[in-house]
Formats: sequence, structure tokens, C-alpha cells
Amino acid sequence: MSEEKKGKAGDYRFTVADDATGEPLKSWKVSRVTLLVGFITAAVVLFALFFALIAFTPARNLIPGYPDSKTKHDAISNALRIDSLENMILKWELYSENLSRVVQGKEPLPSDSLFSSTGKERNRDLGPKEISRNDSLLRAFVTAEGRPETSSSGAGPLPIEGMHFFIPVKGVVAQGFDKALHPYIDISAPGNSVVMSVLDGTVIQSGWSDEDGYTVRIQHDGDVISVYKHNLRLLKKTGDKVNAGTPIAIAGSSESARKDGHLHFELWHKGEAVDPEKFINF
Repeated sequence: MSEEKKGKAGDYRFTVADDATGEPLKSWKVSRVTLLVGFITAAVVLFALFFALIAFTPARNLIPGYPDSKTKHDAISNALRIDSLENMILKWELYSENLSRVVQGKEPLPSDSLFSSTGKERNRDLGPKEISRNDSLLRAFVTAEGRPETSSSGAGPLPIEGMHFFIPVKGVVAQGFDKALHPYIDISAPGNSVVMSVLDGTVIQSGWSDEDGYTVRIQHDGDVISVYKHNLRLLKKTGDKVNAGTPIAIAGSSESARKDGHLHFELWHKGEAVDPEKFINF
């Protein structure tokens, strides 16, 4: 190949010639701008190919520090271990408190108190007059701010975006929501974890099926329904009234010999499945 400078300054001609005879076989005339554009195009194409190689092939696992499947598995396992330790600490706290009450001649706390939230424990220490006074102050503040009343009388239900959901079980979301293929989420949790109602409501189904195992369905205000499947056993029956955070089941499939299981959790609004992760911080 030979390069010959011809014509006006900045123009180049690239010629492919026969080495024996010197006869030109093919030639191209290019300018400096064309060369620059060619180099930039080649660089962009090479970068795109390199990005595709890293993003869509197993080659990305060769990058130091990139999280592979083992790293993700270890993260989930560590989260489950932490949750198990938290449950163990809560059990020891309940045992210590009950032991102290028995020594003092008081009635022991019920087992449900293990799952009560911190806010409910603080309210339990207040007297009826103090609770009523705090409630009146809160309602007065809400009215002064021009916001909707929290009472159900004289007001419509809150939209789903304004509802405060309780986390159904402490764990890690193992598989997310997909409206077409997976219209629910799977939450990995330690065996015997307590499953709790996400909102106040009424149990409309509590029972067993071969496909879903022990299942609980709860109807809430605002045309919201929550569904909890693949439980080890149930704590509530059809028709029971429940509050947000009330224990309703024990997680873990009775068909599995593994210590850890998963909760199949669905959230429905006005007859349509919605992504629970949009409304609940897991």
C-alpha cells in the first residue's frame, strides 16, 4: 500500500498496488476530517464492544471487586444470621422481663409482647388519660394543618400511597416483583420467623392448600388485600380482626427440611397486583 499526497493541502490518497508490477489495484481519497471521523468511529465501536462484553457476559466476574453469585449468597446468609440473632435477643429480653415479674409477684407478659413495636411499648406505659390527651393534640394539629382526618368517620379511605405499611417479615427479598411473570415477591427469612399483618384489617381466608401451603389473606381499608403464603403454621383464623404488626403466622414450609424458608407475599389494590417494594422498606 502506498500513500500519495495530491490535490489541495490536507487531502490524501491511499493506494493498494501490486508489489511486482507497481500497478495500482485500489485507491481511496480521504481528507483530514474524514480520518478524524474514522478514528472516532472506530474508538466508539471498540468501546461499545468492550462494554457489551463486560455487561452481558460472564467476563464481568473477572473484574476485581465485582459482586458475583457467591458474594450475593453470602450477603443474604449474613442478613439472615443477623435477623436470627435479633430474634434470640428479643426472646432473652422477654424471658428476663418475665423472670423479674414472677419474682416480684406480677403477671408475666404475654408472648405476643415479643413482637410489639417500640412505639406500642411506650404507649403501654402511658395511662388512659395521657393517651387520650395525646390523641386530642394530634387531631387538633392535623385539623389546623388542613390535612385529612385520621379517623374513618366522615372521611374516605387513604390512598395506598399514603398508607403506612408494617413489614410482613424480617428478611431479604430473594425475588422481586414482575407484573407479567412474578406478580408478588419472595422474602427469604429464618425458619420460625414471625409473619405479621402489614395493615389493620380482617382475615378473609386462613387455611391450607396443596399448591400454596398454609395461607392467610387479609382485607384492609382502601380496597387493599395482602396475601401471605408458604407458612409453617397459622396463628389467626378466618374472621379475626388484626392490627398492623399483629403476628398472623410462622414462616417456613412444612414440606421443607431446610432451616430457612421464604414467604410468598402479595399486595393487591383495587383488584390489581402492585409491587410491595414501592410501599414497604424491606
